[in-house]
Order: sequence, then C-alpha cells, then structure tokens
Amino acid sequence: MPYKINELAKLAGVSVRTLHYYDEIGLLKPSGLMTNGYRYYGKPELMKLQQILFYRELDFPLEKIKEILEDSGFSMKKALNEHKRLIKLKRERLDQLIVTINKTIKHMNKQKKLKDEELYDPFRDKDQKKYQAEAKLRWGNTDAYKESMAKVKKMTKAEMEKMKEDGRIFTRKLADSMDKGIGDKEVQALIAEHYKGIQFFYDCPLEMYRNLGRMYVNDRRFTAYYDKFRPGLAVFMRDAIDVFCDGHK
Repeated sequence: MPYKINELAKLAGVSVRTLHYYDEIGLLKPSGLMTNGYRYYGKPELMKLQQILFYRELDFPLEKIKEILEDSGFSMKKALNEHKRLIKLKRERLDQLIVTINKTIKHMNKQKKLKDEELYDPFRDKDQKKYQAEAKLRWGNTDAYKESMAKVKKMTKAEMEKMKEDGRIFTRKLADSMDKGIGDKEVQALIAEHYKGIQFFYDCPLEMYRNLGRMYVNDRRFTAYYDKFRPGLAVFMRDAIDVFCDGHK
C-alpha cells in the first residue's frame, strides 16, 4: 500500500522534516503524487529508507549513503549481509564496554581486584579502529577492506603496539625530512616505505594511494594527527605521495 509522508514517518520512527530533507537532497524521493496532491511512498522507497536507517545506525554520513545507494553495482542483499556483520562488530564492542563496567563496579565494591590495564581494555587500539572506520567509509565493501580487516584481526596486542610505534617512528622521520622537499630521494624513499606498509594490509593501486594522501589533508582528524608531529606535515605527505605516484605510473 502507498504511504503518505506523515504515515511513513510514523511507521519508520523518523520525523516528517527528515523525510522532506531526504527528498530535498535526492536521497529518498516519493514515488509520486496522489490525485489529491499528497506525496506517496511505495514498497521500493520503504526498502530504501530501511537501508538509509541501517547506514545511519553505523554512522555513515548522508552524502556517503547517497553515493552508495546510487552506485550501479549496489546490491540490497549484499548490503544487508554487510549491515549484519558490522552491527555484530558494534555489538561486540558494546559487550566489551559492559564487561569493563561490571569489573570496575566490582573493584570499587572491593569484590574483585582489577589490574590497572584492565580499566582500559576496550579503549586501547582506538586509533586503529578510527582508521579502519575511515577506510570503510572511503572504500566501502571492497576486497581491500576485507583483506585489511582479516590481517588486523590476526594480529596480537603486542604486534599492534609495535605497528603503532613503528608508525610513530616513521612519521617523526618524515617530519624531520620536510625541509628537503617532496622530491628529495630520502623523502621519496620514506614514501616508498609507507606505500609498502599499506600494501602489507591490502592491494593498494596507485590511484587509491593517491586518494589516501588527499584524505590526510581533507579529513581534519588525519590532518591533526600528522600536523602534531610538525605543522604542514599532512600537506607535505599528500604532495610527496603525488610525486611518488607520478613516478610509478
């Protein structure tokens, strides 16, 4: 049955204003107009709205959702399976938080001793999680993302910590070499090392690597991370990566 906008809003638990906005940005348009002039939504729009709400639950921005849904290769069945996988991961994360809360309560009630590091079990590796989420948002359900996730999942905490420290050492080296210029041999050798590190996790074509460099500048979180080593490092990395990609076409 067709639904008027207020009926769909009530059915889906969203506001009429939200549906108007989705229509305005081209994310979810009504099927058409009834004879009385009211907009109506059919079954395809109901299914599409469900997809939108799943993606919103996973914190995808609206512009990214629109891009995904408009992709010619989009499959609703595949998307549902991906939603299920990601929501399970989210549930596991919340379960870890609850376990730590319960341990802390018992510790405060002197029912159980708690090691200092146990206070922070669910919070460690947050930088890695941030980058994983960013990769997911940028490249979606790709083989590269799956390959990266599979390798990260197999790493021990010690290996993760070493990887982070190696990353910090590398970034300091790159920051120290900024005065030499983006085309300098030493700088390009460091960029080659960086590219090799990315390739360890997944097959990264040069164009994807170039886009990764741009993301360091376009995303304020990445810019803040790199620029704390030295102001302007994010832009320097982007430009040095461009030189590297141009030289390896």
